[in-house]
Amino acid sequence: MTAASALTIAADIRAGRTKAEAVIAQTLASVSDLDGSVNAFTAVLADQALAQARAVDQAIAAGQPVGALAGVPFAVKNLFDIEGLTTLAGSQILADRPAAAQDATLVTRLKQAGAILIGALNMDEFAYGFVTENAHHGPTHNPHDLSRIAGGSSGGSAAAVASGMVPLTLGSDTNGSVRVPAALCGVFGLKPTYGRLPVQGMFPFVESLDHAGLFARSVADLALGYDACLGDQGETEALSPRLTDLQDLPLRVGVLGGWFVQGAAHAIGEALAVVGDALQAKGGLTLGGAEAARSAAFCMSAYEGGRLHQADLATRLDAFDLAVGDRLLAGALLPQSVHRAAEQYRTAFRTQIAALFERFDILLAPATACLAPEIGQATMVIDGQEVSVRKNLGAYTQPLSFAGVPVLAAPVNRPGRLPIGVQIIAAFGREDLAFAAALRLERLGVIAAHQPPVFA
Repeated sequence: MTAASALTIAADIRAGRTKAEAVIAQTLASVSDLDGSVNAFTAVLADQALAQARAVDQAIAAGQPVGALAGVPFAVKNLFDIEGLTTLAGSQILADRPAAAQDATLVTRLKQAGAILIGALNMDEFAYGFVTENAHHGPTHNPHDLSRIAGGSSGGSAAAVASGMVPLTLGSDTNGSVRVPAALCGVFGLKPTYGRLPVQGMFPFVESLDHAGLFARSVADLALGYDACLGDQGETEALSPRLTDLQDLPLRVGVLGGWFVQGAAHAIGEALAVVGDALQAKGGLTLGGAEAARSAAFCMSAYEGGRLHQADLATRLDAFDLAVGDRLLAGALLPQSVHRAAEQYRTAFRTQIAALFERFDILLAPATACLAPEIGQATMVIDGQEVSVRKNLGAYTQPLSFAGVPVLAAPVNRPGRLPIGVQIIAAFGREDLAFAAALRLERLGVIAAHQPPVFA
């Protein structure tokens, strides 16, 4: 099956060519058929979704405005509050907490734009991981090869879009949790500038680094979802109406070398070169301090994550996922001086990356050093050394979220093969430039999401 785009669904519903209720019924049937293989969803809100769809159809029949995402199905990582559901954040520790009294801000904004919530999605426990092999809900499978991981921690969000079950999902990105699964699942993912999208109603992992983000199967759908998430922030923020103008914007593009290609598989380097050539990019740039930035992000993540869960770690350690609890416990034992040093280095690193953006509008880097590992695979070889999969899938993403710059993860056009993603990086607050580069690459056929062969 070929999944319809959010743009097409909304246009057809508004024009009366189809009904929102029919779209949602088909979506629910797709989830029922496919999710047994993918395991992207942890909760499906069938009755609620159908009721919302009928309300959209009734509004259209009455001539009332219905929003840019009218009738578009979406789903969210299960750390976003959904009214009436307990927010699990991939855990069982939170299962006995009361249901959320209201939706998270971004869920509300998407609904206000007419989108219809289908359910909640699988993730690494408390967003601490890159694999979405959840001890409580099971692993999410990569739709391109069900024996492989979807990436994490927003693996369910990426896999739900890649498999065609829904055209739009929400995820979170602290150290790469949107960009890694987007790359491994062959879809588009956006991590905006730190603080650009509200995180109210999103269960935290590391408040100093947490970003809300999105997944889609095209640049246009990603822009449409991003606009809705921005809410009423003024017309100058909206990307969707400006897509045609953006694709012709002149851009100075550079390709990051050094840390950002160290140990990368040959196929990753080839894919990055294709993207760089298409944008006439200058190669071999160095972003000084990237490795140190990654180390600082590790320390900040462990410290803040450990402090957040300190009470449960002291009394209920056995209730945590084994792959998560020990790392949180180690973080809780770190002295505050480590966190303070990481914060200080963050300021210095941001100065370094800002200096590069005085010379370039866009920087390119791989999203991961390898293609999707197999489910249960503990180690991989990078630069001739055997290293942990869980700790190293975010090697190229972590320094950039530490800086807080916006990054659009884009799938390189290589149908029939395992996906590879590139990071399209822009300066603080310049998401429009990242979209401009992505539009140009999409128009040239260099980047594209593909139907997974498993569900072709």
